[in-house]
Amino acid sequence: MDDHHDLGEFLQARRALVTPQSAGLRGGGRRRVPGLRREELAQLAGISVEYYQRLEQGRAKHPSDEVLDALAEVLRLDTVEREHLHLLARPGRGRRGGTTAAPTPTVPVTVTVRPELVRLLEHVKVPAMVLSDRLDVLALNPVAKRLFVHGAAAAPGTWNLAAFLFLAPEAREFYVEWDRIATDTVGQLRATAGRHPDDEQLARLITRLRTESDAFRRLWSRADVEVRTHGTKSFRHPAVGTLTFTYETLDFSGHVRQRLVTLTPVPNDPTEAALHLLTTWATDSTLPRPASPRTPEPRPRGARRRGCP
Repeated sequence: MDDHHDLGEFLQARRALVTPQSAGLRGGGRRRVPGLRREELAQLAGISVEYYQRLEQGRAKHPSDEVLDALAEVLRLDTVEREHLHLLARPGRGRRGGTTAAPTPTVPVTVTVRPELVRLLEHVKVPAMVLSDRLDVLALNPVAKRLFVHGAAAAPGTWNLAAFLFLAPEAREFYVEWDRIATDTVGQLRATAGRHPDDEQLARLITRLRTESDAFRRLWSRADVEVRTHGTKSFRHPAVGTLTFTYETLDFSGHVRQRLVTLTPVPNDPTEAALHLLTTWATDSTLPRPASPRTPEPRPRGARRRGCP
């Protein structure tokens, strides 16, 4: 990935979100661009316009921490966005304790999940899975396989949730809050790309999504960065209807590119009963499979379905 191009893209996108009025400047006159002009941002950050222009064009290769922090202050970046800015400006270096960390090579994604962790997944009663930071599905426990029926049979590492989300027609039916999840997913991939700029498989995934999905391309152009560790998600299962979960994402010590995701039913919700029904199916072969978009599968009589648009 072209990190310096990504830096310019990120700066331009964030600059467009800051109004002159919010930055203490007069916003009068006709403006050709949304947000701050280059010269306005440079003035507020205390750097020359020429130097800032070189940053956006990817021609300034080694900006100092002071310059990056000044830009982050004017652009009102949060902690995740500040870290991303430093990573883009100096690929392979992060920020630790306010100083620039030493360069670190890109760590490859390990597709194999430790046997001890697989056994742990099997004993978890709620849907749980191991994902890579590229959103490759590396392992699913039995109840998660019953929930994620679209990719349950895929070999470890071959089913990618971002590719499914943006390229599979059935994904918009499966994810109740598709728009929100799509925005969060793009932001997460941006953050991963900043941490691992030499990951060729990630670069190919992003290129494919930008080429084949108008929605992904539009969201990617916003240059948002997102790191979500918890929240809520709802899914429409082809047999038991809508299920709503709170999710937790836990990184592994020693496997920096693998994380555990658990889905717990929200309390006092029909999801608990629906999840119990999923866990009582004896084998994967008894599970209803997702219907073809052209020939919808009949819904079993009595199955609940709520939250439909």
